[in-house]
Amino acid sequence: MKIVILDGYTVSPDGLAWKPLEQLGTLTVYDRTLPEETIGRVGDAEIVLTNKVCLRRAELEQLPRLRYIGVLATGYNVVDVGAAQAQGIVVTNVPAYSTESVVQMVFAHLLTVTNRTEHYATQNRKGKWTEGPDFCYWDTPLSELAGKTFGVVGLGNIGKRVAGIAQAFGMRVVAYTSKEEADLPPGIGKRPMEDLLAESDVVSLHCPLTPDTHHLISRETLQKVKPSAILINTGRGPLVNEQDVADALKNDRLRAYCADVLSEEPPRDECPLLSCGNAFITPHIAWATDEARARLAGVAVDNVRAFVEGEPKNIVG
Repeated sequence: MKIVILDGYTVSPDGLAWKPLEQLGTLTVYDRTLPEETIGRVGDAEIVLTNKVCLRRAELEQLPRLRYIGVLATGYNVVDVGAAQAQGIVVTNVPAYSTESVVQMVFAHLLTVTNRTEHYATQNRKGKWTEGPDFCYWDTPLSELAGKTFGVVGLGNIGKRVAGIAQAFGMRVVAYTSKEEADLPPGIGKRPMEDLLAESDVVSLHCPLTPDTHHLISRETLQKVKPSAILINTGRGPLVNEQDVADALKNDRLRAYCADVLSEEPPRDECPLLSCGNAFITPHIAWATDEARARLAGVAVDNVRAFVEGEPKNIVG
């Protein structure tokens, strides 16, 4: 059985995580694959693993021997699941492997804005403290989280963990969610989106990207937000209209935008957020802790093994 990994580098740069697959078939691992290379590289393989390489109907129709697609992520929008099912192809994903890592990044971003630890470490290297006349030195606002309102958009696994940690900081938590209020964790109030935006000092996006949530944050919705608010996006780049967010930042209509995701990755130089001083952008690394990547690879390998043994699991669609 032939197994092909189309973009294995980001999960396992040294490739060691994929070694167990060699016991299940003939394995070929590519670090990265361009769209025009996909068909040739999959070839007559029965099993393919992909992270960001798309397998749409047009590609699948040219791969008649393909029987299994393992998505190296939780989201599986890179695969046309309907077309795969029509061809008898099993599609699996890796659920909930990155929850703790993403939650950690949410608060790393939030504390970057409220405490600016990296900024002050840099200032100290420049001698700002040693040259100062006082026992302390600061040149940015510093603020506490306790007593402020944290708005969570989406209460899945990540959203719920974020809400719990916000509560541990002493924050009041409100949520925009499809869940009934009676089913929410203790202490979380359900709000319509407009009310959540108006009330919150921090808004954190954890909803899936759908036609309804595309550009959920836009010029119109930003008018509801406090100018002092911090917006955090570790979900999907297109949840926000990036030009509208950049305009809000430049016009002092938003205190800060923290994001680990952008609409185009890697971004182009002209991405409007990259030139905003109060935009804090990390390069899609919230999922990429050593521990999370190890979990991801382990589950992905187990998914393949289960398929080969005739008992596939983590099937999507």
